[in-house]
Amino acid sequence: MILRHYLFAFLFFLTRFYYARATALTTLVAPNERLCFYADVDKAGEKIGFYFAVQSGGSFDIDFDVKDPNEHLILDGQRERQGDYVFTANVVGEYAFCFENDMSTIADKLVDFDIMVESEPRREAPAKQSQISDQTSALEESIFRLNNMLNGIKRTQKHFHTRENRGFSLVKSTQNRLFWYGVFESLGVIAIAVTQVYVLQTFFTKTGRRYKV
Repeated sequence: MILRHYLFAFLFFLTRFYYARATALTTLVAPNERLCFYADVDKAGEKIGFYFAVQSGGSFDIDFDVKDPNEHLILDGQRERQGDYVFTANVVGEYAFCFENDMSTIADKLVDFDIMVESEPRREAPAKQSQISDQTSALEESIFRLNNMLNGIKRTQKHFHTRENRGFSLVKSTQNRLFWYGVFESLGVIAIAVTQVYVLQTFFTKTGRRYKV
């Protein structure tokens, strides 16, 4: 019973403190707009995960850059549709994650992104018994493998979510184009019919006298 208690306590410790801080957001970037988001790093050596994907708008692309507290450029890209990066924070302070929509003049860009500040857990044995230590070590390895698998599933879900949003945006844009194409086509047919009637009327009109047919 005591062994089970220690195992559950150790399991809770790992799952609680492996990801120290995480932020998942969705933002709308207007044309010619620059938006920046910030994450604090408390100690040097922490890992930062940065993921983003353009869900809708234009060609599903956007410019981005990541800077450290000293304004040094860490990552940047132009006309990127999505990205998934992990880097080590060597400087303590506030890191800036910015999106810029300068390439578009009329289209808003809907961006889904995650900012994760990761801290490695301390591997401490919960008890002095060798049997418990061996079992917790095996349990720790299993937890890390499960964590990697869950991260893979999470990224796959994000990928399918992005594809779904882009497909829906494309279908909606196509529907709008077909609607306006139908409207302009109808107006064109009406305009041609009116023009034909006018031409026929003027064709059978001569020196002010109208002939009926």
